[in-house]
Amino acid sequence: MSGEERREKMLAILLAASQPISGTSLAKQLGVSRQVVVQDIALLRAKKQDIVSTYRGYLIRNSPLCQRIFKVHHSDEEIEAELNLFVDFGGKVEDVFIYHRIYDVIRVEMGLKSRRDVQRYLDRLKSGVSKSLKNITDGYHYHTITAETEEILDQIQQELQKHGFLAELRDYEPVDFWKKLPQEE
Repeated sequence: MSGEERREKMLAILLAASQPISGTSLAKQLGVSRQVVVQDIALLRAKKQDIVSTYRGYLIRNSPLCQRIFKVHHSDEEIEAELNLFVDFGGKVEDVFIYHRIYDVIRVEMGLKSRRDVQRYLDRLKSGVSKSLKNITDGYHYHTITAETEEILDQIQQELQKHGFLAELRDYEPVDFWKKLPQEE
């Protein structure tokens, strides 16, 4: 069994479990050492699996969050208004990414869930060390937003439209970003 197949099986075991499963138990079921289990858990977490370590073992936290990707466009002066709009309506800005015709998708984790987080991000931008990722594509960029309900995401979409932040998709864009993304592989 390849490492990828083993991690898929490990994920299936954790998803089916109603209580934490020890690393030793996973190691026995998969025919590997405990250290391999620890490494596989780290790889699964890197691929956005919400695996929690408890004193009794590992479990997957089933998040009831909804997710939507918004394509937006605005100036540097409007960054604060855009990000505050997301968090004020109860969204979490998971990331920012651009689609570049040569470099494909360039994505950066953000994890902004409050105005305080937004302010910290803006302070880092204002330090002058780097510019916003959106500037590579003339202001066009995407955000993955999570929220507790689809209604919250609908409200966010309406507000983005009202403020003129929503951008139209182009024919060359490879994904319908308005739909939820399947869990990344």
